[in-house]
Amino acid sequence: MSGPKEQPLPPDVIGRDDATEVLRAFVIDGGLSIAFQRAFEEPDIWGMLLVDIARHAARAYAHESEYSEEEALQRIIDMFEAEIDRPTDPGRTTPRSQQGH
Repeated sequence: MSGPKEQPLPPDVIGRDDATEVLRAFVIDGGLSIAFQRAFEEPDIWGMLLVDIARHAARAYAHESEYSEEEALQRIIDMFEAEIDRPTDPGRTTPRSQQGH
């Protein structure tokens, strides 16, 4: 039985005992499934994390498609704002203690 298609570890975390995984995201049947841990004392750090992810994604689109980095980032921001204002699916969060982990 095969498992999910996972990303490799970033080279700078290999062999680091002080590295902590905070987020996993998978696409299943066109939807998103995530696992995460709170990890930060203050919630605003998640904003920084999400912006960093958006910038990396925009750079990937700039390298792998017809979008410029700026165009890709603006599309990501536009969808983020639209989804905040009018969620297509607010989802649900189940604590790990209720998942058998």
